[in-house]
Amino acid sequence: MSKAAAFGLYPHYTYEDYRSWEGRWELIRGVPYAMTPLPHPKHQRLSGRIAYLLEKAFEEVGCPECVALLPVDWKISEDTVVQPDNLVYCGDLPEEDFITEPPVVIFEVLSPSTARKDRILKFALYEEAGVKYYVLVDPDRNEAEVFRLKEGRYLREGIFSEGSYTFDPGPCRLNFDFGRLFRF
Repeated sequence: MSKAAAFGLYPHYTYEDYRSWEGRWELIRGVPYAMTPLPHPKHQRLSGRIAYLLEKAFEEVGCPECVALLPVDWKISEDTVVQPDNLVYCGDLPEEDFITEPPVVIFEVLSPSTARKDRILKFALYEEAGVKYYVLVDPDRNEAEVFRLKEGRYLREGIFSEGSYTFDPGPCRLNFDFGRLFRF
């Protein structure tokens, strides 16, 4: 429960509340966050390229166990539901409208309205939930910061604008070409 909700400053919302809201929202520890305004066209293009490059990488290594997904509800708990920009999910996809198991890789494309939340709040949330890799993509700088979970903490693997990085999340290793991501 958030401190503000604990002190009664505003309501503590749950997944049931979240399901009834119109528009795009995220719910983090009972606090709602509007997903507005809509992402900038460059943000959307980068997100589309990430999905394309992930799918190509899976095809190259022959990895049917893992899939690249665009925003999907990840229900972490009854009061926390997030929609990462791009993610890698391994295992059987659930029948529900959401996933409950942690993705193995998450990409968040930064924007002025979400950068603070992505760098601080989601960083801690994904670390705590056990997401093996977290990638922050900065469209203004054309670079991506890769973090790998080691012993429960994120360690920065590097900042990439060129070159490749090999993710080893479990069932398969995948080589992601950051140079191709920013080449458009």
